[in-house]
Amino acid sequence: MSHIAFIGTGAMGSRMAQRLLAAGHELSVWNRTRSRIEGLLALGAHEAGSPRAAASQADIAITMVADVNALEAVTRGQDGLLAGLRPGSLLLEMSTSGPRAVLDLSTHLPPGVALLDAPVLGSLQEVERGELHIFVGGAGDDFAKASPVLSALGTPLHVGPLGSGAKAKLLANASLIGVLGLLGEVLALSGGLGLPQDTAFTVLSRTPLAAQAERRRASVETSDYPPRFALSLARKDAELVTAAGEQAGLELNLLTAAADWLRKAEAAGLGQRDYAAVLQEILGQSRKGL
Repeated sequence: MSHIAFIGTGAMGSRMAQRLLAAGHELSVWNRTRSRIEGLLALGAHEAGSPRAAASQADIAITMVADVNALEAVTRGQDGLLAGLRPGSLLLEMSTSGPRAVLDLSTHLPPGVALLDAPVLGSLQEVERGELHIFVGGAGDDFAKASPVLSALGTPLHVGPLGSGAKAKLLANASLIGVLGLLGEVLALSGGLGLPQDTAFTVLSRTPLAAQAERRRASVETSDYPPRFALSLARKDAELVTAAGEQAGLELNLLTAAADWLRKAEAAGLGQRDYAAVLQEILGQSRKGL
């Protein structure tokens, strides 16, 4: 079993750390908000005073933080994770930070330290069941070393060289965000045309949107969006997608519009609700017609 430094114990990170503890790994944990590690300490994790301290005894270090700024904050500087990593150790960057952030991180690695980017697809239920899909970029030997740890969280898939995991995650998130935005606009159109909501869902059940419409129907009908993946994080991910498209010289008009809906929903105070609450924002323009 491995000694793992785990940095970032929010909703997803804390559940990932719990599964690693249950698999028998030794964990040193750090989070900016200490209260978020107390449950892990009760399960046998060791408290570290800084990311550097967490990494100092670890074979493998994992970062699972909110965004690029948080990643830089926990990895750089005198007390940062990179300052504590030893030659032969392996860093798994499992946040959704984008390929540019991964490649930038690679330029600051200490000698003898390897890096994999390994963002996850799935949310709270999937991580609790150990059913995450994990897209991994990096050297094959490093992937083999990390696989026993990653397998406690879900199914790791090696998708190419360093940065490929982050790219694969952008593709996955782009599809989720784009389909949700399309569903919202189709339902808004239904309301604008005066078509009853039941009829709209019956029609959608015959289309490529069938599965997504069925999954979101109860939330649309009740305006209840149980939090699984915060809308503010989905907005951040959508902006990573559109930025990557711009960097590649692509016109991603549909995905740009989906990102704009998420920004509007966050500005409307829905940032801490589930990302599917973007449907509430989209449907607000035609709610009277539904």
